[in-house]
Amino acid sequence: MDALDLSRWQFAVTIGFHFLFVPLSIGLAFLVALMQTAWHRTKNPVYLRMTKFWGKLFLVNFALGVVTGIVQEFQFGMNWSTYSRFVGDVFGAPLAIEGLLAFFLESTFLGLWIFGWDRLSPRIHLATIWLVAFGTIVSALFILAANSWMQHPVGYVVNPATGRAEMHDFFAMLTNPALLGQFPHTVLAALATGGMFVIGVSAYHLARRQDVEAFRRSASVALVVTLIAAVGVAFSGHAQAQMMAREQPMKMASAEALWNTQKGAGFSLFAVGDVENGRNHINIQIPHMLSVLATNTWTGTVQGINDLQAQYERRYGPGSYIPVVGVTYWTFRLMVGAGLLMILFAAAGLWLVRRRTLVDSPRFQRIAPWAIALPIAANILGWTFAEMGRQPWVVYGLLKTDRAGSPAVGAGFVLITLVGFTLIYGLLAAVDVFLLAKFAKTGPPAESAATSEAY
Repeated sequence: MDALDLSRWQFAVTIGFHFLFVPLSIGLAFLVALMQTAWHRTKNPVYLRMTKFWGKLFLVNFALGVVTGIVQEFQFGMNWSTYSRFVGDVFGAPLAIEGLLAFFLESTFLGLWIFGWDRLSPRIHLATIWLVAFGTIVSALFILAANSWMQHPVGYVVNPATGRAEMHDFFAMLTNPALLGQFPHTVLAALATGGMFVIGVSAYHLARRQDVEAFRRSASVALVVTLIAAVGVAFSGHAQAQMMAREQPMKMASAEALWNTQKGAGFSLFAVGDVENGRNHINIQIPHMLSVLATNTWTGTVQGINDLQAQYERRYGPGSYIPVVGVTYWTFRLMVGAGLLMILFAAAGLWLVRRRTLVDSPRFQRIAPWAIALPIAANILGWTFAEMGRQPWVVYGLLKTDRAGSPAVGAGFVLITLVGFTLIYGLLAAVDVFLLAKFAKTGPPAESAATSEAY
């Protein structure tokens, strides 16, 4: 592989590891804030112990998420200097704001929350954890604003003298149609991730009859959050799909292995494609359903890969504009499948809560810890689909990936950093799992220990 391919692998590996931590941090911050609010309102010590327990797990994951995120921005200059020169005036603003939020707003209020239990008033201390949760979401907003601009560039002009994109409307960037779909989709997925984590750990302790009241309440709260968030993910994903059909029709077509433009296109359940000849050997479909999803009409037109390829060659010049169809097709289906399983699982859990049999359901308690993997898999698959489906563009319609690298960086240098980052990030991921498992198994602090530092 050349330096470009290695750089793409390096960025994929580092961002993939980083995104193992981010959604869990966002979700846990919100759940910890909910639990502390319940304690503040009721003064029930069980909620205080829950806050302390889940707060410790949040802190472990948050710290490692910050560490793994630092490298991401440096890669733009190291491995993607042509890209950085072209989009720096646009891309730099949301990244700078996110950096200020992540390292100042979130870190400041997180420090006040950690050390302020017996130093701040109850209301102010409660406000600090809500500000942390708010900060994680706003931080995500600006990161997603940058990514959405790559998916659907708006609010810019290309300076003919410098050949660089320059921002002329920051508000347009924040109201980008791609961002308006991507932001709620990502945040809701993060809430589902945090919720499934709480459910899984709670089920582990319920199976062993450890601190039953605390973990019953934890699981009940998390089940409500997870079901609402997972259903929200489905609806926001539908809105994203319609945006994709309008602005990135090649991504939609490759996600469905739809080779030729069709009216009343069917939704593919299983396909075996012949990429070289632009057709499918096998394609099992639900008739008309793709048109319904993409256009909200029974006979709506959905553009196909072959027609779009010819169209793009006329517009952008010779070359292939088709992403890796096998990757986009299957990552999309596996992502949707994981999301549907989350909805069913959370609904089944709430049914058990309603019947007051959650504590006495060994089947649920055995499955729940394994179900923690569902949102994690859906997150990684979703981002793989989003980024691979955009190829060959790094900025859609403006800059191709093969023209965005650093010409002065050789393959040997990138290979060394790729191996190094993979080992380091793998070690950090192992440390995160080890620490989360270790602290999760210990359970909440005793009531006397929890209340001794609470106001």
